[in-house]
Amino acid sequence: MRHDQADETAEAEQAGGHEDVAAADAVMMFLSRYEGHFTDALPSHVDKGAFFAAVRAVLPTLTRCTPASVLQALLTSARFGLVPDGRHAAIVRDGALATFVPMYQGYVDLMYRSGRVESVHVGLIYEGDEWEFTPTAPAPLDFTHKPRPELPKEQRGAPVLAYAFAWLKGGSRSQVALLNREEAEEIRDGWSKAYQRAQEAGTHDSTWHTHFDQMWQKSAIRRMSKLVPTSAELRALETVEDAGEAGTPQILHAPDPESAQLVAEAERAHTASEGSQDGPAATPLLLRKRSGRKRSQPKRTTRRDRRGRARA
Repeated sequence: MRHDQADETAEAEQAGGHEDVAAADAVMMFLSRYEGHFTDALPSHVDKGAFFAAVRAVLPTLTRCTPASVLQALLTSARFGLVPDGRHAAIVRDGALATFVPMYQGYVDLMYRSGRVESVHVGLIYEGDEWEFTPTAPAPLDFTHKPRPELPKEQRGAPVLAYAFAWLKGGSRSQVALLNREEAEEIRDGWSKAYQRAQEAGTHDSTWHTHFDQMWQKSAIRRMSKLVPTSAELRALETVEDAGEAGTPQILHAPDPESAQLVAEAERAHTASEGSQDGPAATPLLLRKRSGRKRSQPKRTTRRDRRGRARA
C-alpha cells in the first residue's frame, strides 16, 4: 500500500472513531435526561456509579442501534440490578437492535438474592484437569474437580465440560449439571436466534461467537436451575433472555412491570425502533416515571353566541 493510501485509510479510521465517540456521547446525553428513571429502577444494593460507568463504556458499540432498543435493553438491565460490564450482563448489538444478555455471573447473583442458596459453583473442566463423576454416590462424593491452574494453557488443554451445582440453605446440595461441548453447540445452533442471524449475516458477533465459554457455563447454570428452588426473578431472567434471542421486547418480562399503558407504549416503541436512528417520538415513553396520580383533564373553554349565551 502506498503512503498516500495508507494515510487516507488511517484518516478514515480516525474519522470513523470520532463519529462513534460523538454518537456515543449524544446517546449518553440523551440517557442522562432520564437518569432518575434508571435510578428508580436500580435496586438499592447496586452502585449507581458503577452502573453508569459500564453504560458509558458500552455505548460506543451500540451507535448503530436504534435509541428505543438501547433504552429498552439498559432499563431491563437496571431492573434486574445487573451491571452491563460483560461479567454480570452485556448489552450487545443484534442488527439494529440493542439486546440485554445476562451472563452466567448474573444468574449466580440472582440465585444468591433468592435467599435459598448458600453457594453456587460453576466452572470448566480442561483436558489436563483431574475430575471424577459418579452420579450414584452420595453428595459431595459424586463429583470432584481438581483444576491445574499452575500449568501453561497448552498443558491444560481445551475445555471439555462445563458444570454447575449449588449448596442450599440447610446443608443439602443440588445435583451436578454437566454439559459437554457438543451439547453446548447443540443449544447454540438450535436455540440461539441471535447466533443464527449473525451466522447468516456473516458478522459472527453474537454472544455465542464472542463469549462461547461464558455462554457454555451459563447453559450449565440454566440446566442446574431446574434442580434447585428458584425465585420469580430468576425465572423472569430466563424469559427475558429468551425474548432477546427471539428479537421481541425484553422489558415486558422484566421485574416491576409498568402499567398496561406503559406496556403498550413499549410495544409501539419497539416497533418504531425499526425506523431511523434519529429516534422515534415514542422512545421516551419507555422511561416515563410512574405516578399514582390521575392525569388532569384539560379545562373546557366556552364561547358565547351572538345573544350572549354560553356554549361549549
